[in-house]
Amino acid sequence: MPAGPETDDILGADYAARTLFLKPDAEGDVVATLVRRRGGAGSSRAVLYVHGFVDYFFQAHLADAWAAAGYDFYALDLRKYGRSTLGHQTPNYITSLEEYDEELDEAARIIRDDDGHSVLAVMGHSTGGLITSLWANRRRGRGIVDALVLNSPWFDLNASLFQRTIGTAAVHRLGTLQPRRQVSSLGPAYGRYLHVDSGGSWQYDLAWKPHGGFPVLAGWLRAIRRGHAELARGLRIDCPVFVACSDASSSALREPGRIDSTDVVLNVSHIARGAVKLGRSVMLVRVQGGIHDLALSPEPARSEFFGELMRWQAGYVPGG
Repeated sequence: MPAGPETDDILGADYAARTLFLKPDAEGDVVATLVRRRGGAGSSRAVLYVHGFVDYFFQAHLADAWAAAGYDFYALDLRKYGRSTLGHQTPNYITSLEEYDEELDEAARIIRDDDGHSVLAVMGHSTGGLITSLWANRRRGRGIVDALVLNSPWFDLNASLFQRTIGTAAVHRLGTLQPRRQVSSLGPAYGRYLHVDSGGSWQYDLAWKPHGGFPVLAGWLRAIRRGHAELARGLRIDCPVFVACSDASSSALREPGRIDSTDVVLNVSHIARGAVKLGRSVMLVRVQGGIHDLALSPEPARSEFFGELMRWQAGYVPGG
């Protein structure tokens, strides 16, 4: 699989980006983007970060935290996300989560074989947490993933029992017959809370991470629900797993005053319930006052998350 040369990244001189050229799909050419934090200590240990839905890597302070713990940091913008979006593509759209195996495998190969790291921790947020969990399970026994870190992973649909059962059956049928039919959309409240232009603390590209997200299409949601079902049957991930989420969920519409201290995207009870399905060695941490992306939480929740994560990696990641 060809990969382009490293170039300066949008985050500035401290970062380099490399295009991974993937197999074309029904829409045409496909790429992913591997981002590397420059100036690492040449550690034998590396971490690969994978973002969520309507997202991409911009959290430089997360990279700094891993670097301070002695890791070389990488992030992957998946196909049709962020840096990897091409003009002819439907943003964020796939029909099977296994499609991401191609760029995950290549990123791991570059980190291990080309760049010489002997230990690889993989970190996934939200949808990225579901994707990396399923991928790590498929790659068990191959010595590819040494540790898995999940930041508010999306383990079930945040909806009523009817929507998670009867509604899912309808999504499976619609996703087969009319995969590009819109079935839902995201609300803008969480994005507006985060972004600096609307009073938040974080700066990122609204073309790649718009407040209202991108349309939720039936074929994509069918792929997600298939992933949820696979997780519910139980995985056998063979490396240590760290799962973190907020201590509470709420609704941005019904309880707008709690948007700064709860997860308004996912049901954290689903995360806790799903954590026991991952493998034999799993630690679950509930962060008081955390939001959906714990790395973007207001203080003191953000520091609590990083503190718990770094204590865990010191004891469970090889070479710690």
